[in-house]
Amino acid sequence: MNVMTSSRIHICFLVFMCASLSIIIPTASLGHSHICLPDDHVALFIFGDSLFDAGNNNYINTTYQYRANFYPYGENFFKYPTGRFSDGRIIPDFIAEFAKLPLIPAYLHPGYKRYADGANFASAGAGALVGTNLGSVIDLHTQLSNFKRMKTPLKKEIGEVEAKTLVSRAVYITSVGSNDYVAPYTANSSLFQSYSPEEYVDMVIGNLTTVIKGIYEEGGRKFAFVNMAPLGCSPFLRVINAGKCVEEITTLLKLHNRALSHVLQELGSQLKGFKYSITDFYSIVNETMNNPIKYGFKEGEAACCGSGRYRGINSCGGMGSVKVYELCEKASDYVFFDSGHPTERASLLLAKSMWSGNQSVTWPYNVKALVEQR
Repeated sequence: MNVMTSSRIHICFLVFMCASLSIIIPTASLGHSHICLPDDHVALFIFGDSLFDAGNNNYINTTYQYRANFYPYGENFFKYPTGRFSDGRIIPDFIAEFAKLPLIPAYLHPGYKRYADGANFASAGAGALVGTNLGSVIDLHTQLSNFKRMKTPLKKEIGEVEAKTLVSRAVYITSVGSNDYVAPYTANSSLFQSYSPEEYVDMVIGNLTTVIKGIYEEGGRKFAFVNMAPLGCSPFLRVINAGKCVEEITTLLKLHNRALSHVLQELGSQLKGFKYSITDFYSIVNETMNNPIKYGFKEGEAACCGSGRYRGINSCGGMGSVKVYELCEKASDYVFFDSGHPTERASLLLAKSMWSGNQSVTWPYNVKALVEQR
């Protein structure tokens, strides 16, 4: 698949009808040729962590644990590792497909500088807090800075007026927060002892809110969020907690989800034109993990790729200290591909919920409704 091609974009020439009208337009007045977008064109800008990262971490100085640019990642759809933490496509890839857009590549990909369809700023390991995995990832605030920086070449690409329209019509999708809660726990950090659960969640939500307002100030109006999935029951955390879900993490995630829903309601009443979608990943993933057969999976708790119990040791690809790993025969039978990330098939299920889910899973809009908003 050529991600550089989009049937929705055509070149707009300013000289149409000029010959028949005998109008002479000086070359200097034409300026640069710009891409002319259809009236219904909606771009997709993507922020967050490994759930949404299309390979930005391939291009920064980081360690293997924040990269997926090695086998068996990408084995099923792309047939090579792209930097996505999946056996194939991830959630934003499917959202782009549903919106009739090409796959949106990583913003840092050196061969991609066309932004009329959108850009992906997400970074595996990133959090809303700047200090989360500091020095190894692109935190959410830096992602916002990259978005602001991208607007300059976007204006050159399609013109200043068209760029302003595109930014206001675009949908901004974000998955962030999981690393803010999991990283301190797995590092045995004293951070959770320094704050009450409510105070810590308030810091995470506060940082996210600052970035949302930053995008809004740049012209963004339509936002889509996912709440925290039940990460305390992921293979990665089960294997370090004697097979049990980590209740300390679960408590934080539930607090986060309530706070996120509340703050988005507040922003909806405070910011003119602000529209949002929030998808209940917690309930969807929990239901799928506990009833995998109902959703066409065979295994809901163990990962396809990894080692140890539940294949929960983060050794997929053998790039870390643990070189030996197991790889299942058919990834689509599993909810988890590695110790903490969904398979392509599970990502499709989640993307469908975001795109066209009813009010029981996605509210007050689904992403399809946001795309269609004018």
